[in-house]
Amino acid sequence: MKLPQPFQYQGSKRSLASIILQYLPIKMERFVEPFAGSAAISIACVAQNRASEYWLNDFNKPLAELLELIINQPKQLSDFYRQIWRDEFEDAIEHYYRVREDFNRTHDARLLLYLLARCVKGSVRYNSEGLFNQSPDNRRLGTRPETMQANILGVSMLMRGKSVVTSFDYRDVLASTRESDVVYMDPPYQGVCGDRDARYLSGVSFEEFVTALERLNTRGIRYVISYDGRLGTCSYGEPLPACLDLTLIELEAGRSSQATLLGRDDVTVESLYVSRSLAEKIGVQPRTHRSQTAEQMRLLGANVKYGKVS
Repeated sequence: MKLPQPFQYQGSKRSLASIILQYLPIKMERFVEPFAGSAAISIACVAQNRASEYWLNDFNKPLAELLELIINQPKQLSDFYRQIWRDEFEDAIEHYYRVREDFNRTHDARLLLYLLARCVKGSVRYNSEGLFNQSPDNRRLGTRPETMQANILGVSMLMRGKSVVTSFDYRDVLASTRESDVVYMDPPYQGVCGDRDARYLSGVSFEEFVTALERLNTRGIRYVISYDGRLGTCSYGEPLPACLDLTLIELEAGRSSQATLLGRDDVTVESLYVSRSLAEKIGVQPRTHRSQTAEQMRLLGANVKYGKVS
C-alpha cells in the first residue's frame, strides 16, 4: 500500500516505516511524535489502525502549522498550493525566491509547503538567523497540484479527528506523556553538520536529551528512537549511553545517494533504540535489518556483530 505523503523531508523515515512499525505495539492508545517532521511514522501507523489517538509535535512552528492545515483544512491548502504553483512560468526560479522571501517575512505555513515541494531534495536548510535559505531544484517545478491534492486529502482522511498538532519543546511533550502512550522520536542527530544542524531552527543538547530519556525510563514510558548511525565505516552521532538500557536495532538502508554519485559502495545504517519497557512488552531481540543491496555487499566483506547496548 502506497501511503500519501504531501512533501519530501530530508531525514524522513518514510522508507523505513514498515520496519520501524515492527518495533511498535500492534495496538496503542496514543502514539506521540515529539519531532514529527513529515509525520511519516504516524501516517504509517494510522494506515494500519495502530492507535486511537496521535500527538504530532514539532518545534518548527510553521511546519507544525502545515501539518495542522493538511489534516484539518485539506481543500483550502490544496487550493492555495494550486494558485502558487507554476507550470509554465518563465522565471520559475525567481518565483521560488520571491515565495521564499515572503515565507521568511510572514512564516506562512502554506508557503512552506511550496518551498518543501520545490527545494533541492526536500532538504530543509535554515541560516543562523533562522531564515529558510535552501535553493530550488532547477530540474523540476515541484509536485503537481493534482498530485499534491491527492496526497493532502489522503493524509487528512487518515488522521482527521484522531490527531492533535502542537509546537512545543520536546521536553514539555515528554513530560506530558501518559503511561499508556508510545513515543517515537527522531531528533536531529549529533555530529551531522558540526555544532549546528542547519535542518533545524534549534539544536538538541545530547546531555539534556539523555536526561529526558532517563525520566521516561523512571516513569515506565515506552519509546523508540531513531538516533545516530553509520555511513560506510564513518559513524555519525554519539551513541546513546548504556545506562539507558536500550536495545539497539540496526537498519541498513542501502547505498546512500551521495555514495552513488561518487561511485562508492558506502551503505547507510540507521540506529533504532527500543526502550526496556517496550522491548520486554513485545519481546524484541537485537538484530540487523538489511536491504537486498546491503546484504549482497555484506557477503563480499567481513561479518559484523551487533547487539544490546552495553
